[in-house]
Amino acid sequence: MISSSNIVAAYLRGTGAAEPAAPVDKGAAAALGDFEAVMAKADQSAIGAMSGTSDTRQLVLSLTEAELALDAAVAIRDKVVEAYQEILRMPV
Repeated sequence: MISSSNIVAAYLRGTGAAEPAAPVDKGAAAALGDFEAVMAKADQSAIGAMSGTSDTRQLVLSLTEAELALDAAVAIRDKVVEAYQEILRMPV
C-alpha cells in the first residue's frame, strides 16, 4: 500500500539524486554563474516591465544580453558535442 510517508521519502530520495554535481573547473563554474545572473536579470526586467515598475529600455538591454549569453552557451554546447562525436569516431 502506498502511504504519504512513502511518497515523501521517495520524493526526497529523487531530489537528492537530481542535484547537479559541483563543476571541477573553476572557470566553468564562474561562467555558469555569470550566465545564470544574466538570465535572472532578464527575468527581473521582464517582470518589472510587465508590472510597470521598470523601464522598457532596460528590458530591451537585458533581453539582448540574455540572447547573446544563450547564443554563446549554445555554441559551446555544439563544440562539446562535436568533440564527443569525434572521439566516438576514433578507432580503438
